[in-house]
Amino acid sequence: MSENPIRIGFVGAGWMGSTLMQRLIEHPDAKVVALYQRSRENAVATLEEMGLPASAYHDDYAEMLANPEVDAVFLCSPNSSHGPQSIAAMEAGKHVFCEKPCSTTFADFERQLELAKAYPKLITYVNYLLNFDPMEQRLLKMVKGGTFGTITQLQVNYRHPINISDDKVWKLSREIMGDAIGMGIIHALSVMLNIMAAQGAKPVRVYATSGGEKTRPFEVDAIYNIQVEFSNGASGCSLGNVDQANGYDAYHNLHGTKGGFIFDSYLERSHKVRYWSESETDGKWVRPLDPASSSEHFWGEETTTPDSGDVMQHQTGSCVEHFIGCVRSGEQSFLGFENSASTAELGWGILLSVATGAPVDLPLDREIARAHFDDES
Repeated sequence: MSENPIRIGFVGAGWMGSTLMQRLIEHPDAKVVALYQRSRENAVATLEEMGLPASAYHDDYAEMLANPEVDAVFLCSPNSSHGPQSIAAMEAGKHVFCEKPCSTTFADFERQLELAKAYPKLITYVNYLLNFDPMEQRLLKMVKGGTFGTITQLQVNYRHPINISDDKVWKLSREIMGDAIGMGIIHALSVMLNIMAAQGAKPVRVYATSGGEKTRPFEVDAIYNIQVEFSNGASGCSLGNVDQANGYDAYHNLHGTKGGFIFDSYLERSHKVRYWSESETDGKWVRPLDPASSSEHFWGEETTTPDSGDVMQHQTGSCVEHFIGCVRSGEQSFLGFENSASTAELGWGILLSVATGAPVDLPLDREIARAHFDDES
């Protein structure tokens, strides 16, 4: 460990939280010094398992924030706590690593942006984890390099059933979970926006419809059909579903003027990814995950895909490394509250479009959005 590690106050060491905490413990530039969790018994058990002293447990979040030894907080609490806890942390002068969604109320989203602007030296980050998948990073590099020319159409899905078994039935709650966009569909939206940002394009309009639960009693609509228009004339769509899925569907389909890319979760590994490019493949489709592919186009066995199941290992390590690196350097993350605001704002635009039955222009008219979401709350 370094002589001056980033000291972390952790919130919520559940399924994902405990894995992120383990990644922090393994990191040479980080040190977990405090854990806040409602259940003392579970918290102490986690601390013991991680080799940390029981004295690190705090039963009061405000007290943990007041601790001068805490430099940054990791928020892995229920969705409805993300907004209030991140706001309190920034007001206390702490850097913030926040699980998605950044907030479940529009008022908290706006307050986060106000504080991020007021305190530019505080590093913030929203854990849109899918962006750290090796396939996503490779795809983004290809887009930036012009492999596919100018993108005209793309589709990124997120269809994955939320685990509500046993003691996780609270995930059915609107009050705790917010909406289905924030439950997981926002991962696909973040990936889509980052791909288009690589070509200098921003979302300018969204139209969305939704459907209620079909198999389980969610208190929010679980199915979303989303169409996004971009500033360069491109169109994007996302089919989202947190209720039903045959496995994890993160389907991608990208079409450009000089190439195309498809990722299909349901195919065997060697056939999951295929692409063509005038500049790289002479206009022919290739399968870069197929060992039988030529060495020129083979990506290697170590390349994972968004449905690989190793999120708890590879991407959690990558996102922790990214956040700690940003705190060390003082450079804001591309997924900070301000830099990723377009993703959250697209989510709010989707909900507004569903409610009004009409397309919604982006950036949002804040007065219209405030009036709608304030009345809704």
